[in-house]
Amino acid sequence: MRVLVMLDGTLADPDAPHLRVDDLGLIRGDGVFETVLVVDGAPRELGPHLDRLARSARMLDLPEPDRAAWERVTRVVIDAWPEPGEMALKLVYTRGPEFGDGTPTGFALGLPLSPKALRNRESGVSAVTLARGFDPDIVERAPWLLLGAKTLSYAVNMAAMRHAEARGADEVIFFAADDSVLEGPTSTAVLVNGRTLRTPPPSSGILPGTTQGALFRAADRAGWTTKVEPFSRAELARGDGLFLASSVRKITRVHTLDGIALPDSGALGAELNALYESEY
Repeated sequence: MRVLVMLDGTLADPDAPHLRVDDLGLIRGDGVFETVLVVDGAPRELGPHLDRLARSARMLDLPEPDRAAWERVTRVVIDAWPEPGEMALKLVYTRGPEFGDGTPTGFALGLPLSPKALRNRESGVSAVTLARGFDPDIVERAPWLLLGAKTLSYAVNMAAMRHAEARGADEVIFFAADDSVLEGPTSTAVLVNGRTLRTPPPSSGILPGTTQGALFRAADRAGWTTKVEPFSRAELARGDGLFLASSVRKITRVHTLDGIALPDSGALGAELNALYESEY
């Protein structure tokens, strides 16, 4: 099941062609996107997702997204989705056709959650650490690298995932040239030490996590300590729990890192997911 809605609010056939072959999002990855979890008709963290879409668009010098239009198409997709439960909602915004009139392309696509994502929520994942190839201080010196923008150019991220799978792992955690932890290809890293949650700062060239943000808000209210700060790759194996936060997979525990089993954090993972769910 898929539901496709163009930015003007028109329901479209997801099996029919809609993008021009010279759309710059298609041929150059010149665009941005977000993936929103929808549960029983309620989109989670839609505001932060739209904020991040606008931030990414500004980094690419795209026209400012029409927030009201994106809110409307989100509602059209949700209302057209025929089943209760969960769905993934992709918001895609590109520079448009290379030989067009300069009008961006925008659409929203509702999709079912993958069985793998649902399994990983329950069973946890194995992960490998991989070099991302930059030092965090490059973020300020080279804004044209678009570090921290959620662009359609995901070839590197997907190559990293295939590399992990070839090594028998489910996920990747990137680290920088100074050995500080960055993020996963499609997730935010959260390290737990006692009653303290830590996540790397967006200033290091990573996306501000929407699900991680919801978890930290709930944890703050419940009396936990939350810190957005750099930490090293070596610290990942020394915490009480290592987790990957993402919209679709929620708070997923890492049970094995670089081939070495981590301490059992199943109970901690259940507690963190309960905190996250308390936001809704």
